[in-house]
Amino acid sequence: MLLSTDQQQKPNGLIFEANGNESHRMTDEDDASTAVESSVPTHPLGIKPLGNKYFHTGEDARVNLGDLQVLPDEMLAQLFEYLDKRTLRLLGYACKFLYAHCSYDDLWKTIFLESEFKDKSSFQWQGSWRATVLGLSPEKRIKIDCSNVFSDVLHRPFVCSHVSLPKYTRNIPPANKIPSLDDLTYDEFAEKWSKKPFILTRCIQSWPVLKSWNMDTLHKMYSDVVFRAEAVDWSFDTYYQYVMDSHDESPLYLFDKKFAEKMAIEVGQTKDAAYWNPDCFGKDLFELLGAERPAHRWMIIGPERSGSTFHKDPNATSAWNAVIQGAKYWIMFPPSAQVPGVYVSEDHSEVTSPLSIAEWLLEFHAEARRLPECREGICHAGEILHVPSGWWHLVVNIEPGIALTQNFVPKAHLSDVLSFLKYKADQISGFKKEVEGPYTLFVERLRVGYPELLEEAVKQMEEKQGNKKRRWDQVVGHDSADGGPEQKKGGGFSFGFGFGDDIDEHDEIP
Repeated sequence: MLLSTDQQQKPNGLIFEANGNESHRMTDEDDASTAVESSVPTHPLGIKPLGNKYFHTGEDARVNLGDLQVLPDEMLAQLFEYLDKRTLRLLGYACKFLYAHCSYDDLWKTIFLESEFKDKSSFQWQGSWRATVLGLSPEKRIKIDCSNVFSDVLHRPFVCSHVSLPKYTRNIPPANKIPSLDDLTYDEFAEKWSKKPFILTRCIQSWPVLKSWNMDTLHKMYSDVVFRAEAVDWSFDTYYQYVMDSHDESPLYLFDKKFAEKMAIEVGQTKDAAYWNPDCFGKDLFELLGAERPAHRWMIIGPERSGSTFHKDPNATSAWNAVIQGAKYWIMFPPSAQVPGVYVSEDHSEVTSPLSIAEWLLEFHAEARRLPECREGICHAGEILHVPSGWWHLVVNIEPGIALTQNFVPKAHLSDVLSFLKYKADQISGFKKEVEGPYTLFVERLRVGYPELLEEAVKQMEEKQGNKKRRWDQVVGHDSADGGPEQKKGGGFSFGFGFGDDIDEHDEIP
């Protein structure tokens, strides 16, 4: 995380090196970051937070920067993003301060993604992006003592990569707890639970994958199979090496939508199926689209601390997430909630939040937990969690694990999905390029298969849009004094949000 100039120049009094010779304890016990820092080990290069500089009696490594001393650390970090592999490595040999900066692993991750490694699925992971790019096995690595380097820009990511997750995932307030049930029938789900998150503890116990899948067995069975992990396509053997020896602040998350085909497994109610959709969620209406439905199921694998920052699931779908190995912490908010630290654009098409899960936990978790609409829970191996349509959620692995997830359209949320496909066409995702007009296609299939359900859903959708339109008209004064629509006059002032002179009647106005 890059800090502002003011933050960089002034010491953060709450950040102090733990387990170091110059550590100092603060007396402000009300600030959570004190406890966080006390659990952080010494940085492998000895780098310390900026605050420690003011208790240091020896030489500050920064004085050896020469003319570069005028630049704050965050600006140096940004400049170094433009350097190639050779330049970054050589610059690091100029002095200890530059060595510390040029060893920052996120810089080397960027170089990795822009190098020939980007197209390699199998290679030897060396424990860090820098060591992997440079081909440095443990015996080839040098260790330079940078204990007189003081920088929040360099130390803060290390703190985030060592955040103690139990501090945030334990002691969930009773009012916040996501309900946990043994199982549900479809009628119970439809009548009471379709719009609420919940965890089922005995719903998927008969799935064969619960007995046959874990990290080691997948490594043995599918080591050469290439899976998608965010921006890279790696063999499972390579990803397994990464999971076993990674210290990233935001670890790569294996998230593959074609896993069933790649692993040659069957999904559904067949004799040799590896797993199937839980009966309690009922008919998935997107099944009507057949081969034209958007991407909907994924295998998810990741180390501790991997996960997803706050988001809503695509196309207003609901979802279930089943943990096969490990455990996941979930924190969730209903669609209309203002989630601390999450900023949404006017049309909800863009979401801005902290760069990593750890940053959000450090800065906003305490505030979020105090909100009455907050819901939290831990989903363990053999359990399945329901994510209702439109709900905000952050999820993090509290130990290495495997999960299966699927997005679906239950009858209770059909109107939400139709509304999204019709009025937010620019935000639709997951459909193949050759599928034109997802809304029209879905309506046609519903008209054949569920005409009465379609009629009711369209009615609900139009009522919601009518209410939004009326509220908008009241805000901008489109109703004249006599109750009729106000006529637009040329040359006058036009109120808008930069969408042009006219606002389509179907635009969703927050």
